[in-house]
Amino acid sequence: MMKLWVLQKFCIHPKEWHQSKVKIGGTKNLHLEKIKSLNPDLVIANKEENLKEDIKAIQLFCPVWVSDINTYSEALQMMIDVSILVGKEERGRSIVNQIEYKKNQFVIGQNNIPKSAIYFIWRNPYMVVGKETFIDEMLSIAGFENKIVNKNRYPELSVEELISLNPEYILLSSEPYPFKQKHAEELLAIHPQLKIILADGELF
Repeated sequence: MMKLWVLQKFCIHPKEWHQSKVKIGGTKNLHLEKIKSLNPDLVIANKEENLKEDIKAIQLFCPVWVSDINTYSEALQMMIDVSILVGKEERGRSIVNQIEYKKNQFVIGQNNIPKSAIYFIWRNPYMVVGKETFIDEMLSIAGFENKIVNKNRYPELSVEELISLNPEYILLSSEPYPFKQKHAEELLAIHPQLKIILADGELF
């Protein structure tokens, strides 16, 4: 069984770990020499968040396991895979079973009419969530229909395109851009009929 010693600075849960564990930089500015000095048995990275050159550099002195998550099922499989790597498979499968149960209960309570929506992740320029992303699938599970259908990943969106797409809902994420109520008011000035939700981006 392995023991967790370090975190990158954006790993803020659980709170007690964030306060007590050694920090080794952010997703795009890892402190490679510090990581090497800690002599880890395993480094867990993410294809989208971490730089390829950093991963290659770490692989010279330590095994690296890289996650690549685009769907809900891939997220669950990642939890199981990591739990096996660190000798906690039973605990990992228990967590996955709890998530599946709660998701199924949530879906049962939904009506069958999806609500059109666009999920914003950045401002100046506006950037939104497209297809082939984890957030897109989670929107679908939550009962939303993503209006960004012909663009993959994280495209820019103009005000004119927003008006043309005319979604029922806008979700403004708390990260990577920290959208606030004042930003919701900016969009309402452009499109007063919008229903705007400030979404907790940590969940994604």
